[in-house]
Amino acid sequence: QAVFPYCDFQFAVSSDDNSEFWLSSDDSPLNARLLAYVGKLGSEWTAPGEFTKFRSQASKSVHLMASRRYYFEILHKQDDKGSDHVEVGWRPFLPGLKYEVIDSAYISLYTDESSLKMNHVDHIPQTLASHDPVPAKTHTSSQHGADMLQPDPRDTFFNIPMIDPTHLENVLPACLYSPTYVVKDFPIARYQGLQFVYLSFVYPNDFTRLTHMERENKCFYRESPIYLEKFGFYKYMKMDEEEDDRPFFFPNPDGEFSCVCDQIRGVWQKHQHPLRPITTARPPPAATPPSANSSENMLPTEPLRVTSYLHTSEITESQQQRPDTDPEPEEDGGLSEYSYEDVEPRPGWAEESINWQRTFSVNSMDFETLRSDWNDLRCNVSGNLQLSESEVVDVLSQYMEKLNERNGGIYTLLRIINVEKRRDSARGNRYLIELELMERGRKVVRLSEYIYLLLHRGRVEDSLENMEGVTWSTVYAKPLLCQPVMLQWKKDVMVHFVVPVKNQARWVQQFISDMEFLHRETKDNNFNIIIVDFQSEDMDVEQALRGSSVPRYEYLRREGNFERSAGLQIGVDTIEDSHSIVFLCDLHIHFPLNILENIRKHCVEGKLAFAPIVMRLGCGSSPQEPDGYWEVNGFGLFGIYKSDFDKIGGMNTEEFKDRWGGEDWELLDRVLQNGLEVERLRLRNFFHYYHSKRGMWNSQASKAPKG
Repeated sequence: QAVFPYCDFQFAVSSDDNSEFWLSSDDSPLNARLLAYVGKLGSEWTAPGEFTKFRSQASKSVHLMASRRYYFEILHKQDDKGSDHVEVGWRPFLPGLKYEVIDSAYISLYTDESSLKMNHVDHIPQTLASHDPVPAKTHTSSQHGADMLQPDPRDTFFNIPMIDPTHLENVLPACLYSPTYVVKDFPIARYQGLQFVYLSFVYPNDFTRLTHMERENKCFYRESPIYLEKFGFYKYMKMDEEEDDRPFFFPNPDGEFSCVCDQIRGVWQKHQHPLRPITTARPPPAATPPSANSSENMLPTEPLRVTSYLHTSEITESQQQRPDTDPEPEEDGGLSEYSYEDVEPRPGWAEESINWQRTFSVNSMDFETLRSDWNDLRCNVSGNLQLSESEVVDVLSQYMEKLNERNGGIYTLLRIINVEKRRDSARGNRYLIELELMERGRKVVRLSEYIYLLLHRGRVEDSLENMEGVTWSTVYAKPLLCQPVMLQWKKDVMVHFVVPVKNQARWVQQFISDMEFLHRETKDNNFNIIIVDFQSEDMDVEQALRGSSVPRYEYLRREGNFERSAGLQIGVDTIEDSHSIVFLCDLHIHFPLNILENIRKHCVEGKLAFAPIVMRLGCGSSPQEPDGYWEVNGFGLFGIYKSDFDKIGGMNTEEFKDRWGGEDWELLDRVLQNGLEVERLRLRNFFHYYHSKRGMWNSQASKAPKG
């Protein structure tokens, strides 16, 4: 007996390749509407049980009544590669809950086709899912498949007025920020600083993962890309066994799809054959998570855990550690449970009639838990690491409670725009929280602040003796949410873009035009461009700057051959304010409108430097059609306070005088050795244009190999 007569659910679909999930508001096929889908272009796909790869996979909240029947329809399209699969998952519409594959306990056939001849089609409804009333219009241009092109509130968050900074004072107790992974004064061998760069986690999904490029590169997944191409994700799905049955798995080693796949398609889809059955679903009793009613045939999955909205203490160190989901090693000579070798069809099996009641099991996989810095620092199509929703809810609920205690309850959380986490399980986790708030029910403001979650410690490990006005508790028995001292970013600090150039007239003009556009759209006057010109002969750079609308510029002319390190150093030397930010830049860059704020909030004087990861576009690609890869090894685009830049000694102009390449890694070594963290994130819509190397930069210059 259900406690409540209704519940709100969220649905998601995963498939290889494309699929659509249609759900009716009742048991009538005429009321079906599209809720979620995987791709529209024919090139999109997911692993089994992977529900968060594309923005389109998840539905909005859907209101279902207990004990009612709801018609649904699934369309599935598959090519001759990969694993033939499609699954639909659901979850109560509450933060932190995982999707569970809908199993047979909640599904019934719309029509049992087992007794029908193959030419019987009258029972198939003519719905909008598979039968358009009007032929589709021919489109002259196709939409690009990059999810990153879709709007995201992060892109324009800078337009919202900032919260009154006095309202943030004393919201949290002050604490010392001293992460254990900082390598100050630690001896680092040449170019070994790369080993001490860590990635941050983000929430919500910013869709920086280049899913549209995974046809060519499957390095995101743990299994061998070559293996995946040939055999697919056989580990994560299998046919449920029947009496006196041997397990059959797919795809076949020869790459063809067996009748097992056809049976699975028969259960789930109506596509490519007019006789596939359509099914109806009955929701579980309200307020009961789907996992509580899982079929016995389903593989065991992680139990659902309803998140505590009030207690940060539930975020333990063990929770932050990634589970090891590798299968146990097999004994020599043994046959894996999922092995396809030595499994051959019984004689005549392919000709047997299809059993529409047969099911398959999917090990619902959270691929985010399998990710690591090691893989993502090398995989050039993966996006930013994803932060769990339950952890975000725990932290922000505590922060909002403290914020309203301090300000008389005047703030309401409207949206979580962005949360970034730098993990330090030995001491505590740093968060950058960016929230859209309603103030007094009348005014929308933005909050963008660093906070710190200190983990349990039994004694004081750090001293704050010389810090006036700061109190420190000697013992804290549970995680402490606090304000990290000296870790506040400046909202209006000046940013200097430093760019050395030589004989790149069209790219120089494009760069100036982009800076004009940035100023026009953001109305931000607090940036300056510094161009160091090595005697360009193809344009008058100074004249172009003089005629532009950029808020500030510096033009510096230098004789001789092009030297990137020297050019950058000359530009930085002209900056008088040591408490401003230097951004070492390249010429062939497309900037997102939030680039200034991204640089400012990830650079903190004496603490943080910023090395954003740029997407390198392929030949013929553009910001509107971004095919390419993330430049995971490049550190040439670098933001740092001038005082910190001077402290580490600036650019190495002696060693890199007659060559370029490697100067960014050498700079990184010294930045880390001086105790700074380097924030490393993939930025949405931050592109490096493909360009010819002709004329770069002169005949005398040579590029030094790295390593």
